[in-house]
Amino acid sequence: MPFGAQITPSGVRFRLWAPSCEQVRLCIDTKPALPMTDCGSGWFGLTAPHACAGTRYSFEVNDGQHVPDPASRFNPIDVHGMSEVIDPAAFNWQDGAWRGRPWAEAVVYELHVGAFSPEGTFAGVRKRLDYLVELGVTAIELMPVAASPGARGWGYDGVLPFAPDSCYGRPEELKALVQAAHAKGLMMLLDVVYNHFGPEGNYLHLYAKMFFNERHHTPWGTAINFDGPGSGTVREFFIHNALYWLEEYHFDGLRLDAVQAIFDDSERHILTELAVRVHTSLSARPQVHLILENDANVAHHIGPGGYVAQWNDDIHHALHVLCTGEADGYYMDYVDAPIRHLGRCLVEGFAYQGATSPYRDHAPRGEVSAHLPPQAFVSFLQCHDQVGNRPFGERITAIASEPAVRAAAVIYLLAPAIPMLFMGEEFAATSPFLYFCDFGDELRAAVTQGRRREFGRFARFANLALLAAIPDPNLEQTFLQSKLDWGSLAEEAQAGWLTFYRNLLTLRRNVIVPRLAGMRGGAGAFAVFATAGLRVTWHLGDGSTLRLLANLSDETVSTTAQPGESVFATSAEAAKGVLGPWAVAWTLANSEGIA
Repeated sequence: MPFGAQITPSGVRFRLWAPSCEQVRLCIDTKPALPMTDCGSGWFGLTAPHACAGTRYSFEVNDGQHVPDPASRFNPIDVHGMSEVIDPAAFNWQDGAWRGRPWAEAVVYELHVGAFSPEGTFAGVRKRLDYLVELGVTAIELMPVAASPGARGWGYDGVLPFAPDSCYGRPEELKALVQAAHAKGLMMLLDVVYNHFGPEGNYLHLYAKMFFNERHHTPWGTAINFDGPGSGTVREFFIHNALYWLEEYHFDGLRLDAVQAIFDDSERHILTELAVRVHTSLSARPQVHLILENDANVAHHIGPGGYVAQWNDDIHHALHVLCTGEADGYYMDYVDAPIRHLGRCLVEGFAYQGATSPYRDHAPRGEVSAHLPPQAFVSFLQCHDQVGNRPFGERITAIASEPAVRAAAVIYLLAPAIPMLFMGEEFAATSPFLYFCDFGDELRAAVTQGRRREFGRFARFANLALLAAIPDPNLEQTFLQSKLDWGSLAEEAQAGWLTFYRNLLTLRRNVIVPRLAGMRGGAGAFAVFATAGLRVTWHLGDGSTLRLLANLSDETVSTTAQPGESVFATSAEAAKGVLGPWAVAWTLANSEGIA
């Protein structure tokens, strides 16, 4: 890796790209600072014979400002402190027999390391791997773990993208988690953020102003420079970051956050270059999966040699509107015909494929996605964004009826697209998932006020007392409230939900997944009937036909029963075409019409 600290036979080689500096000095532990050699093109370097694994170091730039290594492999005392030299070869990997899993087998479980377990650590996640295997998931997706300021946070304000956050444990503990997951047949996916750096602890502007490009702006400020002067080094920084997590940590894939905020007018977009480099470098590991989150519904990055799938916000929004009736914010784009939007998502991927979006001032949104197979889309009913960006972090089970939520779960967990659960969803966790952070004094008040100002635009928060009741993101209690309450599984209601989810995922594993390989785009069709009735048909990869019949309303409707053998039905009547409120029926038939 051309960045950071590298252990060599002659000592540790330190490198820093600091094009905004005339000189840089290396600070090792408490020893006097050493001048680094100007290597040209903004690079400074020095090999220290007395440095080794465990050595702590920082760089002195400009007028004595001490900064951590932006490519630090570990920062043991938060993001403002010294970096630590890590020997990437020191961990004794024993997962050589692991070959990954095909994407069609993926059932993703998104979790926040700090809030998932009582310990709030990598080791805490490791203790519950057997639970996740028994649940029926096949892939764990960690929310970002790159070092962020403070002792808690979602991870999307990371500033040291190569360093696992010390609040979760050391690098070897993360590697031990990945290795243990592989031993149990679980893929490990990591959420990475390449669209911005967090507002605290980002020192790049002091010594590498070319890391940013004023021509482009994101919701978080000036965009990262992927297409201006000096962008070649910046591009390499992030490409090597992707390779680093996949190679040094043996992750099975990456989820790239909010790529609509990555701006690049280069002839070859950074997303394309990153995917090509990853697949070329890891050609011996064909089961490495790259996933996108893209609010713009751009579809052209998905396909062989690129990205295997993309989060599908549209299906979440359609299901959410059907279950809750909410119409605020971006949900307004789905209230006109939520059942039709859902049907299109199930068979074509995106609901918005170029249509104008009322929420976005009637600007067109999205690209055609109907040519892509269903497994190119990740479906979900909850995720960190859709729960945590609510003012009180309510999960859908707190705002929708149980029959509605169960019906939605039956649909998205058994449909051919890739399902993703958010931690605790499977037992209807009663704990909220709130937005929490731990910024320094300068940002604390601004974050609290900004969040309340954001929600103050909604009619319900005209009540100032209700507005003031929104939890303060900076308080430790806000984070503690967001931790899963595992003790609640002793409750009958939570245990019942868990059994429900386990049964559905068993059905998916045994009945649906073996038939998905070879599915192509254009393999489905849907029709809407009654107020919120939906009929969907898919031709699966093995030639069989999967059919869905659903009534997502409080009414009772009757229709023609689906041909084929019953896979699942919320009632015996639903299997016969008599659909009570929130009724769902699945059937399956092979090419001869018999399941």
